[in-house]
Amino acid sequence: MVARALLGRLLVHDAPGGMRAGRIVEVEAYRGARDPASHAFRGRTPRNAVMFGPPGHVYVYFTYGMHHCMNLVCGPPGVPEAVLIRALEPLHGLGAMARARGTRDRDRLARGPGCVARALGLDRRHDGLDLSHGPVWVARGPAQREGRRVARGPRIGIREGRGRPWRFHLAGHPCVSGPRAAGPAADRGGGARPAAATPRAHARARRRAGGSVPR
Repeated sequence: MVARALLGRLLVHDAPGGMRAGRIVEVEAYRGARDPASHAFRGRTPRNAVMFGPPGHVYVYFTYGMHHCMNLVCGPPGVPEAVLIRALEPLHGLGAMARARGTRDRDRLARGPGCVARALGLDRRHDGLDLSHGPVWVARGPAQREGRRVARGPRIGIREGRGRPWRFHLAGHPCVSGPRAAGPAADRGGGARPAAATPRAHARARRRAGGSVPR
């Protein structure tokens, strides 16, 4: 599943004022016509049109009159499936993130889907961006989870489809926005901080990856 595979990967925005990037630590999956909580459950609209297009694009929507939320489209054309990015561990561009969010608390900079978009500097202007061409992209390569296991449970803040365990997060991570599962580390896929924690390494990772989202 793409949602689980995204955990521990680097999400980057080559913003006009400088690169902002963080490791994905919490996501939720939404499955179109099969999912009453999905924006696409009742069909295509101007707002959700990107979800019906090819995978590997950014779907950004505006909610509650104040927040933008970022999703990665992952279904084939005509199948509106997407992954909501709920939280990041900030790694680069912390000053710009802090100014955008009004806090210097690193754990809170991108905790919650509205905070993710604000910290990265994303809004409806970025809706439909192709992840393979930038300026928003996801680095490939092994997920860096620092020995944390992947936990799953019900999604948050929805009325329909609440019982479906399609929220995934890195257990015990301080940047996770919802309830954090605890317990011994079990997923040993990564140890040290990712090499792509500096601008030069970001660029090398992007050249290797082509800036594309994992499938």
